[in-house]
Amino acid sequence: MKFSISAVKKPLQTKTDVLVIFVPEGRTGSGLADAQPLDELIAQLVAEGDFKAKPGSTTLLLQPQAVAARRLLLVGLAAKPELRDWKKAIQAAAGVLKTLPSRQAHLLGVNGLDTLAELVPQVFSEVFYRYDTTRTVDTDDKPALEAVHVCAVGSEAALGHARAALQQSEAVAVGVRLSRELANLPANYCTPTYLAETARRLARHHQLDCKVLGRAEMEKLGMGALLAVAQGSAQPPRFIVLEYRGAERKQAPHVLVGKGVTFDTGGISLKPGADMDEMKFDMSGAAAVLGVFEAVARLKPKINLVGLIAATENMPDGGAVKPGDVVTSLSGQTIEILNTDAEGRLILCDALTYAARYKPQSVVDIATLTGACVIALGKVNSGLFTADDTLANALLDAGRAALDPCWRLPLEAEYAEALKSNFADVANIGGRPAGAITAACFLWRFAKDYRWAHLDIAGTAWNSGANKGATGRPVPLLVRYLLSQQVH
Repeated sequence: MKFSISAVKKPLQTKTDVLVIFVPEGRTGSGLADAQPLDELIAQLVAEGDFKAKPGSTTLLLQPQAVAARRLLLVGLAAKPELRDWKKAIQAAAGVLKTLPSRQAHLLGVNGLDTLAELVPQVFSEVFYRYDTTRTVDTDDKPALEAVHVCAVGSEAALGHARAALQQSEAVAVGVRLSRELANLPANYCTPTYLAETARRLARHHQLDCKVLGRAEMEKLGMGALLAVAQGSAQPPRFIVLEYRGAERKQAPHVLVGKGVTFDTGGISLKPGADMDEMKFDMSGAAAVLGVFEAVARLKPKINLVGLIAATENMPDGGAVKPGDVVTSLSGQTIEILNTDAEGRLILCDALTYAARYKPQSVVDIATLTGACVIALGKVNSGLFTADDTLANALLDAGRAALDPCWRLPLEAEYAEALKSNFADVANIGGRPAGAITAACFLWRFAKDYRWAHLDIAGTAWNSGANKGATGRPVPLLVRYLLSQQVH
């Protein structure tokens, strides 16, 4: 789908398949100048109960006399709309347009130009996304819409900021789509090797640097925690390193670390069978890192960025790691594995140790780490853990601005007491209480040399039920954060 933005002097005379107008609650008109016929029509629809300018409500008219468009779509909006209100209204508009035979649509929002530019590409991409890779597709069932035009009333002079917002939103939308597509793939398609191949393709397309380590290279480095998780699988593990350079080489990079467990059975500590199919989503952190790189490579911000992805399956064959085994991590610390289903922290701890070699400005790891975080925060907020207040505020602000929120949970040394072991430097679990926090405390041990934050996306990375599928979160949050770190 193509997105554009342009100025129109007489929007009601615009010839298009669908003209979409957002009408704030309580109004009986469009808010446009010289729009008396349209305002009379809206007032009549309101009076007769055919249109209520309630947030998210819609009314579709075919060949209305008041406009030159073939169809007019009226969409209700909050009286004093905030960003979330605009998103709800745009989602409603996209939902109607998805059902129409129309090829193009023009969207008009009085006093909402920058917001439309910021939200339209991402919201439309989200609403129109459909997973087809492993399905037999009925081409007649595909939506007809090909182009969406955001309209500004007046001259082209004031469109600079809005055009930049549209470009940024488009890039994020492409990144979110890549993340969703990877996470939605079945685990027999999206293996650790497939993730590595995707990273290489991304690097070739955008002139990035990419390095992939296999089992032998990881053994040589001493990545004993990651390899312990991988030893029960027939699929070889991969450690993926991506690098984007948008600033001087001497500038320290930001680092993103993604959990890439392409399927998680729990290992010997086997998960229940119900809903285990959803464990293909356990590589959503890795998918997010790749999605961010797709967006960043398009936007070309003035930062240096490194992506580290630890990719493996967690399987229960005869060679699998066992509860009670002790392994040595890349940091040299020994770990008693009390539960093989707490594998994400094992692969991440080696990646976090590897990250230190870059002397980074910041490190953010992204992982579907704990069911405890789902219980704590549900599907709305990702869990945020960090001891750095400045980093926490930057990520919280980015999440709010991107409508991809996170919530900060405590990270205190007292919680780490639960991870004590009689047989190793640390245990990989600390019991049921504060499970998301103790998991973060485990990672914290391996991230003491730099500014670090952990995003637990177990509740936000995918939806279950009838709408089962990946969300692409937290790509919008991370892109917004990285853009805020540019050197000007």
